[in-house]
Amino acid sequence: MIEGKKIIIVLPAYNAEKTLEKTYNEIPFDIVDDVVLVDDLSTDKTSALGQKLGIKHIITHTKNKGYGGNQKSCYNKALELNADIVIMLHPDYQYTPKLLHSMSYLIANNVYDVVLGSRILGKGALKGGMPFYKYVANRILTLSQNILMNQKLSEYHTGYRAFSKKALKSINFEVNSDDFVFDNQMLAQLCFEGFEIAEITCPTKYFEEASSINFGRSVTYGLGVLKTSLLYFGHKTLGISSYLFKK
Repeated sequence: MIEGKKIIIVLPAYNAEKTLEKTYNEIPFDIVDDVVLVDDLSTDKTSALGQKLGIKHIITHTKNKGYGGNQKSCYNKALELNADIVIMLHPDYQYTPKLLHSMSYLIANNVYDVVLGSRILGKGALKGGMPFYKYVANRILTLSQNILMNQKLSEYHTGYRAFSKKALKSINFEVNSDDFVFDNQMLAQLCFEGFEIAEITCPTKYFEEASSINFGRSVTYGLGVLKTSLLYFGHKTLGISSYLFKK
């Protein structure tokens, strides 16, 4: 705990057997109270390894629900466990657990309700192995979103994110996609509710075992991002109602 606030790390997993232990062992349990592992019907031994590591809260989906569907299970379980701060950490070790202290303190001390680990702040994205086409797409999409949503974030596409209980309970994330655009829809909802979002520099790591979507899925994701931003603009500015922003 920090300032009496319960901190829970959620691990949305799919075939994370090779990297789960390394990720888990770097979680700072001096402040972290609990861990939730959600295995989205992996074909490897992700759940079994989680049990071996001593993770008490393991959910194994009986069918593959997708990245967004996995996160829904993560956040619902964390709220069920009465978390005050929930941090999503990918168990593929693409994001370092060594930033968990910094992200947690910003929320625990009531500075922000949402904190993102940004791969774009600084100059480490390409150096860390981010494919050039993804870097370019990231910059174009982020610029478009900042204009349409009147925000000023360095990126909307990181998977390293922390939330207060207040932030999670203020939005209806259940209506969001079960695919990768879930992340983006969630940030749009939080922006719509008026939450200011903090960003801290996060090292970028791309390697064979790290999860990454292919070019085709990236195009689908990009179109979904643009749609989300247009729905936000329409709802916020033009009065065109969207299901994403209804309670």
